Amino acid sequence: MGDRYNIHSQLEHLQSKYIGTGHADTTKWEWLTNQHRDTFASYLGHFDMLNHLAVVENESRARVRFNIMEKMLQPCGPPPKRPED
Repeated sequence: MGDRYNIHSQLEHLQSKYIGTGHADTTKWEWLTNQHRDTFASYLGHFDMLNHLAVVENESRARVRFNIMEKMLQPCGPPPKRPED
């Protein structure tokens, strides 16, 4: 019983510390948005990956960086309407 409580409290701590780990009320849209933003942040943080994307898209690195930063605002579109409870 003690191990189960310990694991549960560790999970709650991780969920409060890191946004991307989600929680019980995380919607599919929120989870996908976090995944897309993490991916875009990784592209911007790894110089070689950014160069690869620039070559593939036949754009300059600055243009690719700008486009990725624009996509980070709403990577999955606007949030869906929540039903009124």
